[in-house]
Amino acid sequence: MAASKVAQDDVTTLDMTDVVNEVRLVGRLSAEPEEKELPSGDVLVSFRVVVPRVPDAKSKVTVDALECVAWTARAKRSVRSWRLGDVVEVTGSLRRRFFRTAAGPASRVEVEVTRGRVVRRART
Repeated sequence: MAASKVAQDDVTTLDMTDVVNEVRLVGRLSAEPEEKELPSGDVLVSFRVVVPRVPDAKSKVTVDALECVAWTARAKRSVRSWRLGDVVEVTGSLRRRFFRTAAGPASRVEVEVTRGRVVRRART
């Protein structure tokens, strides 16, 4: 049996009360949100949230920069008003999106935002 068939069978037998794909981030917006139109005609708003890491003696990395995308009208309305440096809170799900590039097939992992709000506006 193919590996993908086994994996699919495993997923379909899961009790949906046992699985969770929830993300909550609170961090600083590292650039203005960017609206993009995909070849399909769908429009999304993408942005990056920078979240400080808890200091760790084993790693010199001090932050995580996480790609986020808003697809729904409600989420896009919220995100469009955000500005560089705003501290924001987003909730959503982790997604892996597949697409084609000039170099061939590609994928990326991003947070699909369902809700977002500004916690604190950046100083102007």
